[in-house]
Amino acid sequence: MTVTSPDTAARAAGLLSRPVAINGLTVPNRIAMAPMTRMFSPGGVPGEDVVSYYSRRAAAGVGLIVTEGTYVGHDSAGLSDRVPRFHGEEQLAGWAKVAEAVHAAGGTIVPQLWHIGMVREQGQAPYPQAPAVGPSGVRTDGTEGRGEAMTQADIDDVVAAFARAAADAERIGFDGVELHGAHGYLIDQFLWSRTNRRTDAYGGDPVARTKFAAEVVAAVRAAVSPQFPVIFRYSQWKQDAYDARLAETPQELEAILAPLAAAGVDAFHASTRRYWIPEFEDSDLNLAGWTKKLTGRPAITVGSVGLNGEFLEAFQGRGAELGGLDDLLDRMERDEFDLVAVGRALLQDPNWAAKVLDGRFDELVPYDAASLTSLS
Repeated sequence: MTVTSPDTAARAAGLLSRPVAINGLTVPNRIAMAPMTRMFSPGGVPGEDVVSYYSRRAAAGVGLIVTEGTYVGHDSAGLSDRVPRFHGEEQLAGWAKVAEAVHAAGGTIVPQLWHIGMVREQGQAPYPQAPAVGPSGVRTDGTEGRGEAMTQADIDDVVAAFARAAADAERIGFDGVELHGAHGYLIDQFLWSRTNRRTDAYGGDPVARTKFAAEVVAAVRAAVSPQFPVIFRYSQWKQDAYDARLAETPQELEAILAPLAAAGVDAFHASTRRYWIPEFEDSDLNLAGWTKKLTGRPAITVGSVGLNGEFLEAFQGRGAELGGLDDLLDRMERDEFDLVAVGRALLQDPNWAAKVLDGRFDELVPYDAASLTSLS
């Protein structure tokens, strides 16, 4: 097993243990838990196993937990009755217990608010009679005829659903909210030219395609207190289109992000598959780095942290193609981004953050897909 040098361990502890502010929230360190859909909430209600799942990771040193995606209160928002919802008395009571437990363990937590849009098929739970809806009734693979283009009334209803969920999040004790605008789901479907073919004010050039997302952000911002953080997650890639891009240049990216920042986004969560890959030519900055540079807002990076090939070798950067801890720390020293979100490595090992912060790299557990089958 490869041994991490004392210098690398000391750098990790020093850099990752620093607190960071997102609007009125102080996150105790730079490690976030990335949102990962788990489907362990029958009836959309997070139970005691979900409470323990999140609180274990907070107790082990994760500074900011971003929950799995949670459906907002719109009939076409989801596709499973086992994915948690962020509406309904019983569902919100379950989430209140999650937030309370995470706080008791010393962490901070935000729910990821989610509408899947055209990813849905009619007949799927939790509301089988609801149609799939999207900006143009077009799926991410470009197919038509399996959903409906949203009317203005539909748009207004969904915007209001996000705002209600955000207000509920603040009311029941969460520290902020994250809006899921990535990976080809509803908000992203408006941002992407393949799925947004509208000819009204919500379609057209990249700036026009941000109108729906900006309206969601503005409505959320108005529904919560001024110091309550609003985080926006976005991506270039989609679920079934890894080469998809919203922006080919920094200038195009700025045109998309600027209206969102102006609408009230406090931090951006830039989702990539491999965080160490530069986003544009002639610069080493990744997507989170460009996001912070262009908007001035705090940025969260994510993408295969601690993974890809041999676990420890990937984590420690042995092999330039893998990136790893030294590269991550170099970028953090340059202030390229503010937090690093960890996904599957934290799914596998609830104590991952504590081990990294303590320099106990020899105790890290390699990822095993079997971890997907339980809430460990």
